[in-house]
Amino acid sequence: MSATLINDVKTTFINTFKTEPLLVFSPGRINIIGEHTDYNDGFVFPAAVDKGIAAAIQKSDTNVSTAYALDKDSRIEFELDKLKPSVEGSWENYVLGVVAEIQNRNKVLGNFNIVFKGDIPGGAGMSSSAALENSVVFGLNELFNLGLTKHEMILISQKAEHNYVGVKCGIMDQYSSMFGIKDNALLLDCRTVESKPYEIDFKDHQLMLINTNVKHSLSDSAYNDRRSACESIADLLGIKALRDATEADLEAIKDKVTPENYQKALYVIQENNRAIKASKAIEDNDLNTLGNLIFQSHNGLQHQYKVSCDELDFLVDQAKANDHVLGARMMGGGFGGCTINLVAKDEAKAFGEAASVAYENKFNKACSVYFIKLSEGTHLVK
Repeated sequence: MSATLINDVKTTFINTFKTEPLLVFSPGRINIIGEHTDYNDGFVFPAAVDKGIAAAIQKSDTNVSTAYALDKDSRIEFELDKLKPSVEGSWENYVLGVVAEIQNRNKVLGNFNIVFKGDIPGGAGMSSSAALENSVVFGLNELFNLGLTKHEMILISQKAEHNYVGVKCGIMDQYSSMFGIKDNALLLDCRTVESKPYEIDFKDHQLMLINTNVKHSLSDSAYNDRRSACESIADLLGIKALRDATEADLEAIKDKVTPENYQKALYVIQENNRAIKASKAIEDNDLNTLGNLIFQSHNGLQHQYKVSCDELDFLVDQAKANDHVLGARMMGGGFGGCTINLVAKDEAKAFGEAASVAYENKFNKACSVYFIKLSEGTHLVK
């Protein structure tokens, strides 16, 4: 967590609203393995990281509420009894959606002011949206003594994304941002919404993200297409979600689905198993097996689920060609964003530099390298 970030929102809040705010930090997240399994009721393996959203929030004695996105130097005023979604794709919907969903639970809010700013790289697939939603719901819960549990808060954040932003996301992003534990990844069962923490000793290795700095426009429509393909195959199998299917079950209906949808469902079943195997590898301190599973995950995302892109594949190929990288894959929804790499600490800088040069030569565009640590979930900053 950046002290500068906290100081920026606090100072701006005091200068703007002339009162001391409550301070909240809500982290972004990575996902070590288990991609596109969350909306299939499966297992994922996320962790909160040391980059996120800092928010300063306090009650207002005026008859409107104000939200100020410091990064964008953009602010809105709104009335609590006249909420409606803003233009599609605008940051306001993350804030307005959370407020609306709190009120839908018959919780009484007063007017408030909020200033927020983040250091999560844009388009990196590290869930800045979930971090923002969680910072808002967590801050309002404290401010107005709403009595919401953390579980209730993440469901509010998720509903805001569904109903105001228009993305039918699973629960992983909100969960890992809210419940993260320092130096731990969480094996999250997306059906029960319960997790088991696994402390990870990376020994002489570390996690590194490389951001392609591209976002191909397919992403939202492709996400919804794949989600509906998974749901239709689950219906065909007479099960609640693909989490309940085996490869043998899928084989039995192979002639009733398109080859493309067969591969998508097969990927989900296999990825779910990889997430469970990864937890065992971490328990055994077996980083080589963990790395292999991460490489396998990317192969499935590239060739079966088909949510990768040339830029991501290129960076994973760079990792595969380097003996100091144990595993790499695309992370997040796909079609851009980051690769996550498990790389030897003393070789990480050199790998990052070499991959960056190769990437720029290939795509005539720079990628960005980030080193991250596993951190605590959404919390008040004293």
